[in-house]
Amino acid sequence: MNLFETVKASVSVPDAAKMYGLQPNHHDMVRCPFHDDRHPSLKLNEDYFYCFGCGATGDVIDLTGRLFVLSPYEAARKLAVDFGIDPDKPSPAAAFAKPKHPMISAFRDDERYCQRVLCDYLHLLEDWKVRYAPKSMDEDFDDRFVEACQMLDYIEYLADILTVGTLEQRTVTVKDLMKDGMIGGLEEKVRRDCTKERGITEYGENERIAG
Repeated sequence: MNLFETVKASVSVPDAAKMYGLQPNHHDMVRCPFHDDRHPSLKLNEDYFYCFGCGATGDVIDLTGRLFVLSPYEAARKLAVDFGIDPDKPSPAAAFAKPKHPMISAFRDDERYCQRVLCDYLHLLEDWKVRYAPKSMDEDFDDRFVEACQMLDYIEYLADILTVGTLEQRTVTVKDLMKDGMIGGLEEKVRRDCTKERGITEYGENERIAG
């Protein structure tokens, strides 16, 4: 095994995060150090991390490299030194490491895709619930406010499953979201609505300047 394989087989993402000062909560979530994160949005899985806020992702070497601005080789060397790993001697854990299976890799790709889309939609709904809330009892409800009220809890529930659910729960949820292009349709909706929101904002700003 080379240095990269030895390090990744020996050090988990949560272990490296704790070593370098990140303090995960009981859901293995931390405040993302790669953007201005007010609430924990970086999920620490055993062999990869993912930020629901900025989309940062990678393995334990990527995490270390980003934290200390190191090249992948420098990050792997740092991990080897900090965790007392002999790069020329495979760790005992490496002998029992499960082989990477294409089905597992495909599931993780689908899971990350679903997490990203759900997170984007969740942020949009949270914005709508505040921005388009009625100012008085007599005002008609904006469709976007209604959608936020109807969908926010459900989308938050799905996002929570993909963050802290069991493998079985996550597998079923990802399968349902991927079925019949459901998550793809949601991604397109978010893209379209975000584009429309930017257009409205830019139009309003241009009107203000012109006025």
